[in-house]
Amino acid sequence: MPKDFDFNKSYNQPPILENYNLFASDEALKIAVEANGGAWNNENAAQFGAHLGRAETLELGNLANKNLPVLKTHDRFGNRLDTVEFHPAYHELMRISVENETHSLAWTSEKAGKYVARSALAFIKQQVDEGTSCPLTMTFAALPSLKIEPEIAKFWLPKVLSNEYDARFLPAREKRGATFGMAMTEPQGGSDVRANITFAEKLNDKGDYKITGRKWFCSAPMSDAFLVLAQTGNGLSCFLMPRFTPDGEVNKLYFQRLKDKLGNKSNASSEVEFHASYAKIIGEEGRGVANIMEMVRHTRLDCAVGSAASLRRAVAESIHHCQYRQAFGKLLIEQPLMQNLLADLALESEAATALGFRLARGFDESEFNEEAKLFTRAATAIGKFWNCKRAVFAIGEALEVLGGNGYTEDSVLPRLYRDIPVNSVWEGSGNVQCLDVLRAVQKEPKSIEAVFNELDKAKGLNDFFDKFLLKLKDEFSNADNLEYRARTIVEKFALGLQASVLLETAPGFVSEAFCRARLADDKNLSFGALPFGVEVENIIARSMVKTII
Repeated sequence: MPKDFDFNKSYNQPPILENYNLFASDEALKIAVEANGGAWNNENAAQFGAHLGRAETLELGNLANKNLPVLKTHDRFGNRLDTVEFHPAYHELMRISVENETHSLAWTSEKAGKYVARSALAFIKQQVDEGTSCPLTMTFAALPSLKIEPEIAKFWLPKVLSNEYDARFLPAREKRGATFGMAMTEPQGGSDVRANITFAEKLNDKGDYKITGRKWFCSAPMSDAFLVLAQTGNGLSCFLMPRFTPDGEVNKLYFQRLKDKLGNKSNASSEVEFHASYAKIIGEEGRGVANIMEMVRHTRLDCAVGSAASLRRAVAESIHHCQYRQAFGKLLIEQPLMQNLLADLALESEAATALGFRLARGFDESEFNEEAKLFTRAATAIGKFWNCKRAVFAIGEALEVLGGNGYTEDSVLPRLYRDIPVNSVWEGSGNVQCLDVLRAVQKEPKSIEAVFNELDKAKGLNDFFDKFLLKLKDEFSNADNLEYRARTIVEKFALGLQASVLLETAPGFVSEAFCRARLADDKNLSFGALPFGVEVENIIARSMVKTII
């Protein structure tokens, strides 16, 4: 032992990754935003990224997840409360996010690329805390459903689009801003929402109903209102259920318990009973699934983008660790096998980011382009399936890079690893996404045609891609056992889309490496098995955090 050895100091350990700009330090993100038309908001995104990357802001994410929400069903005298208490860190993250328009920019801006610009804000916010992203996403995604009813939109849109976070438990008319949750699934049905047995009884011809039933998952129970599915005489219908009735009384939503979840801990998810609860119908009776699906589709976009964001944080942490940690005589980042692994994870991260923001552009273009609308309907399910699925695997690898340090709760990696599966489960798990793609094939064949048109844009840019695309078209043309093969087909669509975007937007050494590693016939199944000759050092360098504040 050296004479000057200090027991109070740890040697050969990296500094904490903090005080960096989550936007400005991310080359892949900036390229994705630029390529898809959202760069006009980059100055605001960089300011937001600097705020989020501060040590004290990153610590808010830790505190919000260590101090979990608590359900208060009754006061000490036995009166119903049905409120949820959160740690101040949770509210501060919500305040910062709402003030910076992570929920509203896509709706308040009239500029092209507004979905892309808004997704950039959501992307960097997600890296601080997954849980608060849930109510922000639902508040963002509720707009299309609310707009179906002009009377509902007139009252609720100004509240939802407000950039003031108001956590007070008051009627919405008394608040400066409002958030939305949703309650769709029931114990007996799960993803099969048409099996719901919650029932809505019509009160008058003004759209007022009372709803009785039970929901197995009610997301963000502290929200000011919820979109709810319930049966009517004409079938499953969509409703807006506020926490307070029009006369100012607390609505009869009785929360039974909060779910004890694997991750997503800072966010409350609940079981709830409706005891003749007041609600307003959205659209016509029997159109419930159609009227809530736009909300679902928007939340799926955030699942795809959010998974890419969490993967970005994990990869940044693993590369940062390897820049400082030595083993067997040299830095980890200088060792060939570790370079192979880090570069492979960086490729996965960049491909996920590229696909997520291509989807966001599709939402922008869908407002004026029919083919873009068709593309986005199918591609969102494809991207949601693949980005969410791959991030689970990749973040596990990133955790392993840190060894024992990555497995302890002092690191952010365990939280990222627990949080990430929620994006795959929420709003339709993997099988549901694949079946939705097949449904698009059957109901709107032109949507898959639009996906192929997108893939065709990259033809001729890479030999691996061209061969892959031909095989994909051959496989898709085979209608035998299509449902059984759905995951195989959707996976290939996703890989093709990621490759096509990278070929058009990323440096050649990135797109070439991705195509060789993911599209070749002899591709490997594990991370860290890139073909020899890939420019691993350049790929890693693109994902290093360089902008310290």
